[in-house]
Amino acid sequence: MAKTVIGIVAGEASGDLLASHLMKALKLARPDLVFVGIGGPKMQSVGMQVLFPMEKLAVFGYVEVLRHYREITGIRRQMRAYFLANRPALFIAVDAPDFNLDLELALKNHGIPTIHYVSPSIWAWRGERINKIKRAVSHMLALFPHEPKIYKAADVPVSYVGHPLADILPEHPNRDVMREMMRIPLQATVFAFLPGSRQSEVKQLARTYIETAKLIFAQMPEVRFLVPLISRETRELFEQAIYDSRAEGLPIFMLFGHAQDAMVAADIVLVASGTATLECALLKRPMVITYRLNKLTWRMMKRKSYLPYFGLPNILCGRFVVPELIQDDATPENLAQALMNLLNDKDAVQQLEQIFTDLHTTLRQNTAQKAAAAILPYLP
Repeated sequence: MAKTVIGIVAGEASGDLLASHLMKALKLARPDLVFVGIGGPKMQSVGMQVLFPMEKLAVFGYVEVLRHYREITGIRRQMRAYFLANRPALFIAVDAPDFNLDLELALKNHGIPTIHYVSPSIWAWRGERINKIKRAVSHMLALFPHEPKIYKAADVPVSYVGHPLADILPEHPNRDVMREMMRIPLQATVFAFLPGSRQSEVKQLARTYIETAKLIFAQMPEVRFLVPLISRETRELFEQAIYDSRAEGLPIFMLFGHAQDAMVAADIVLVASGTATLECALLKRPMVITYRLNKLTWRMMKRKSYLPYFGLPNILCGRFVVPELIQDDATPENLAQALMNLLNDKDAVQQLEQIFTDLHTTLRQNTAQKAAAAILPYLP
């Protein structure tokens, strides 16, 4: 059977998950498809040929990107040259707009259809990117229901496909069963601390998370902290922060991956702003959202921001449903207080569970199949 090649690029763990499900759905409809580009372990498990490791693109923020600018632009030039020399039937960009949009523009200008999977957050900041998107993208696949109207107004072909996490995650996760699997006493008070998947995020947040844990432990000596970390590098960074903080005695249990398991097992979650906040909401867990960036990056982002909130649960609900403590507000004292407030407010936790259940229903759209159906007409 002749093979049909699709170029694809994902830049971080959340994109790796999204892309892997989409690739499976596409291959189910078209067994002749093969995928080549940049991706992570989940995409590789579907049979992708990787040209560059995904970790090369997993940086965030103006200053952080500038530090890696030469390497990242070099990779993009090589990807462009590769795809123009080995023309795919189409190209799928999975999120990572700062890397992907320039690549899409070059490929589209040479007649290669481009699909962008995950709308850039132009509704939150940098709305002027709609002009570049219009030139670079043949079809936008939007994960959230408020996004299509923006693209329709700009005459960009768009499909609302929902979010695959809403298809994957259980509507009613069972905390007791998860604790039994993890050998955690059912009566224990458990916090899940998620400092992010990027090394830059863990560097920014690890010490703050550990100092927050110290404050909570001083009030509740029987507490447990679950800290899932996605890679050996991020685990080493967190271990070093524990050592630097002289916190070896804290009941911190680091996990390799298993972030969703940690959230299900937890009473309350402290989570870095990003896709993990949506996972937490879909798992119906109360949370406090936090984030910290390089100061220059923060000032530049803040100037361009349109919304008063950063976390996806608050954005999707259009209001503050969970606390956010960002940048200078993200002190151990503030974070510990916010976490303890939620822990002790059973009514607020019940209200959040209902809000998150409604959100789950809205986002459950059989996403991979819908996305595949939007893409297939572009294939020969």
